[in-house]
Amino acid sequence: MANDSTDLSPQLNPNLSKVAFAFRGYNVTNLGRTAEFLVHDKYGPIIEEYLKRGTRVCADVTGRKVDLVDRVRRGQEMTLQSYAEAVALIVSVELAQLELLKKFFGIDFRTGSMSFGYSLGEIGALIAGGVSPMEDALAIPLALAKDSVSLAKDVTLGVLFSRGPELSFDEVQKQCLLINQEGNGVIGVSTYLAPNSALLLGQSDTIDRFKIRISKVLPNKVYLRKNDQRWPPLHTPIVWQRNIPNRAAVLMHTMADGFTVPQPPVVSMVTGTASYNSVNIRDTLRRWVDHPQRMWDVVYKTLVDGIEQVVHVGPEPNIIPATFHRLADNVDAQTEGSIRMRALSGIVRRPWLSALLPDRTALLRAPQVKHIILEDWLLGQNV
Repeated sequence: MANDSTDLSPQLNPNLSKVAFAFRGYNVTNLGRTAEFLVHDKYGPIIEEYLKRGTRVCADVTGRKVDLVDRVRRGQEMTLQSYAEAVALIVSVELAQLELLKKFFGIDFRTGSMSFGYSLGEIGALIAGGVSPMEDALAIPLALAKDSVSLAKDVTLGVLFSRGPELSFDEVQKQCLLINQEGNGVIGVSTYLAPNSALLLGQSDTIDRFKIRISKVLPNKVYLRKNDQRWPPLHTPIVWQRNIPNRAAVLMHTMADGFTVPQPPVVSMVTGTASYNSVNIRDTLRRWVDHPQRMWDVVYKTLVDGIEQVVHVGPEPNIIPATFHRLADNVDAQTEGSIRMRALSGIVRRPWLSALLPDRTALLRAPQVKHIILEDWLLGQNV
């Protein structure tokens, strides 16, 4: 790629005033390098402690036999049927990595400029930010995991993107609503990745029907690619079919704390802003269940706020670093690496980006932001 600002052994600035922490969400692979941490002389006990905490919560909530430590040691990846274990593992490892950062390097995550997380990652960021104990906050997605998996049985993911102008998300939403109105499956936007791209989740053949509809109302340079994997349909109205948002809200009535403003501030992908305060945490999390993830708004806020480093927390981070890198590559290619090129009016290779650059000059910072994969950084240190 034209730009690669991820360095496996960069200097992590201990002054976190311009550092953001990004928490990963669920994916088809979730172990990352956790097995290497387990056998590490210094790191191993802390990683094991957090995995055991996650194991207890997962087993208590699901009523199933769970052993995350053993799963990691055996290198056994989670499938959709072990989604609850994946949820517990991801959050446990995210919190353990931050504990290692503080204990061995004196770098306290809570002094950072901001944090954010994609999907499940937002739960991890809130727990790490002191909003609620791990056991209470983690229990909520675990209690709803079985129904989330059940809904995933006929759900397909589609990647919608434009090689021309910005997507009209109003039109995208309208076409989803028209398909839902037909009464043969539900489809919805789950993530706004960028002004020219989004992720859709749809039941049955709704993704195929959407593709036919959208070709008639949007320009020719709009494409839709299907993903073969099955995904729990969080952040879409599909979850309404099992009353998951309301059930999550009921569970949060008795969640411990939930009145502490997270530190550092958590930029929510529900709102695209650092909107959590002492009274809206439960309500925002309820909306987190079925509202699309505003990835683009969060990425843009890091650039506007002058973030210089993004530390990616969790095992094998994926979608957030990929989104940043794609934007950086696009900016580099659009300007051909030259500040002077921004003054040219004839740049048409990426019309969606060309239209944004004059008003959103913060986008030009994307290639300069450094990215640190925390698991690689920790394992690369001499401890």
